[in-house]
Amino acid sequence: MSVASGRSMPIGVLIIGDEILSGRRKDTHLAAVIERLAPRGRQPDWAQMIGDDADRIESTLRDSRRTGSIVFCFGGIGATPDDLTRASAARAFERPLTRHPEAERRIIAQFGEAAFPHRVHMADFPDQVDLIPNPVNNVAGFYLENHFFMPGFPQMAHPMLDWILAHPLASLGTLDYREQSLWTIGASESDLLPTMTGLCAEFPNLKFFSLPIGQGERRLIELGFKGASERVAHAMKALQNQLDALDVTHQSERPPTESAQT
Repeated sequence: MSVASGRSMPIGVLIIGDEILSGRRKDTHLAAVIERLAPRGRQPDWAQMIGDDADRIESTLRDSRRTGSIVFCFGGIGATPDDLTRASAARAFERPLTRHPEAERRIIAQFGEAAFPHRVHMADFPDQVDLIPNPVNNVAGFYLENHFFMPGFPQMAHPMLDWILAHPLASLGTLDYREQSLWTIGASESDLLPTMTGLCAEFPNLKFFSLPIGQGERRLIELGFKGASERVAHAMKALQNQLDALDVTHQSERPPTESAQT
């Protein structure tokens, strides 16, 4: 099964697990998705981190299903009592939770008699899903309606993510997207607000960003645009011209700072 057309679909990242919210584990999944989408000119439209709460997982998936999003889901598909994603997904997609024969076969092939009585439960998926191969231990993930469910372990999930982008999401395609910025030195955001506001009105189809760092004379601001390549180039030229007119020092590379804070 492949995605018919992913060009206009929003992309979401859903990270599930109390261990992320408590700080016992640090998330690496969002960065992995961002890194892999960037060459296609894409980036996530939203990301959420939620705990091991069956009702919240279900409601979050129902919401993303309604929006028609492509969603990369990480965590909660194991066999322990706190792994709630498989059953929650079955309810969210209004399908019975059933044993997937091929997923079961792979688990048994990997673990033999040790697959019973517990590991085989990791083959219980919402009915009529497709499998995501797991090259580490052969315990598959699954996908349905553009929602892709992977384990929370990065060493398993990230190769599975590569497979998803190469196979069911191969038609996602590449968008005409560019992100470009420059750095101002010494100016404050309040000094530049009229310029920012005017440029946002002049280039409404682009996303503008302003990221200040540092203080005092070494105050730095990264200013830039995201969007279609040609429009970004025009917007950046307009930004440079306005900064020159205001006699604001700027450069394309980030200047060094002795101490930086966001």
